[in-house]
Amino acid sequence: MEKIEHIGIAVKDLEKSNALFASLFGESHYKIEEVASEGVKTSFFKSGPNKIELLEATHPDSPIAKFIEKKGEGIHHIAFLVQDIHAEIVRLKNEGFVVLNDLPKKGADNKLVVFLHPKTTNGVLIELCQEIQ
Repeated sequence: MEKIEHIGIAVKDLEKSNALFASLFGESHYKIEEVASEGVKTSFFKSGPNKIELLEATHPDSPIAKFIEKKGEGIHHIAFLVQDIHAEIVRLKNEGFVVLNDLPKKGADNKLVVFLHPKTTNGVLIELCQEIQ
């Protein structure tokens, strides 16, 4: 794993949260994108070399809606950048981690993504990301 790619924050209202984080960082988001397969609308901010991804559910059955219903708004996941997501899936399975999707899927911000089950990562949802070439 190369670095933290972004931190994902589940929010109820993307528009209000965009205004809040724009005030916090002193600049507006640089991208809004919907990922229909995950039932989520995302907004990305940069803070120095780091990124924050705000996630709003697009329907009540989406993973983000369920997360907010159970835990409220807040940090949803930490994403790490990897060079070879397929090799990382194999490596991490061999280490005993539970991978939630065996094949990477297209995520936001031009990435292939896969998630590790929080039960195997001290309660933290981990996302692995690889830039789509």
